[in-house]
Amino acid sequence: MSDLKIFSGRANRPLSEKIARTAGIPLGRIDIRNFSDGEIWVKYSDNIRGDDVFIVQSTQPPGDNLLELLILIDAARRASARRITAVIPYFGYARQDRKDQPRVSVTAKLVANLITEAGADRVITMDLHAAQIQGFFDIPLDHLYASAVFSDYFREKNIPNLAVVSPDIGGLKIARSYARRLGAELVLIDKRRPKANEVEVMNIIGNANGKNVLIVDDLIDTAGTFVNAVKALRAAGAQEIYGACTHPILSGKAVQRVNDSEVTSVVVTDSIPLREATPKIQLRSVAKIFAEAIIRTHNNQSISSLFDVDKDKV
Repeated sequence: MSDLKIFSGRANRPLSEKIARTAGIPLGRIDIRNFSDGEIWVKYSDNIRGDDVFIVQSTQPPGDNLLELLILIDAARRASARRITAVIPYFGYARQDRKDQPRVSVTAKLVANLITEAGADRVITMDLHAAQIQGFFDIPLDHLYASAVFSDYFREKNIPNLAVVSPDIGGLKIARSYARRLGAELVLIDKRRPKANEVEVMNIIGNANGKNVLIVDDLIDTAGTFVNAVKALRAAGAQEIYGACTHPILSGKAVQRVNDSEVTSVVVTDSIPLREATPKIQLRSVAKIFAEAIIRTHNNQSISSLFDVDKDKV
């Protein structure tokens, strides 16, 4: 695999180092700087002409992370890399995936276009906020899931009388997959969102009374949705309440909200750096999944087993 090169942006270098170490490949050498005015400058220190290049960079805020990814892709293209794969553990702007009101941008599509135009030949990402975003790309995209990591973790905990909870209708398919893997019942929360980052829980569909419950979601941002779900489930008679969320954005007072809630623990991945350590938030790495995806992609092998969540149709 002498022509396989893995490089890292600055958004989440610790994860990139784990991925490279797991793949048995040294992380490529790259020089990334900011000029005094903030402009980003990139130079590949290794020769990548004719190589299969994988660039690991999440695109969480600030916007420089996205811009840096685009510059990394462009620099690799101009350095004559044979194939460029953008490995994006967390795809930012995914919540802006439709025109749900007048005069707004479908920013997820814009970002997909930017990545393609910059010169990426392929994208590998994990737990998109909406699965249909895969169709926004005009290049191949492999959509991985953290469910394998989380399912193994909770299977080992062997929680009795377990029910898996989807916090909204969009996460129902993922929740159903967890329920199937863990042999648990399925519960759905019907929520209304008066405006962005505000959620009003309306109804619980299914039986949470006397159950230990696991709330599964793709991300926690302000933790408003999550904490409201915890309150509603507790009011419905739930016992121990756990969470499994892939992307720990945890903006604003989110960590404090989680700590102050009645949740027992929340398991998250290292798709983006954890902003603040707390006993209630536990970390599991997805480096092994991404390393395997990179190696299989390089060898032109199928990686479907890494993202086969559920054969059932919604």
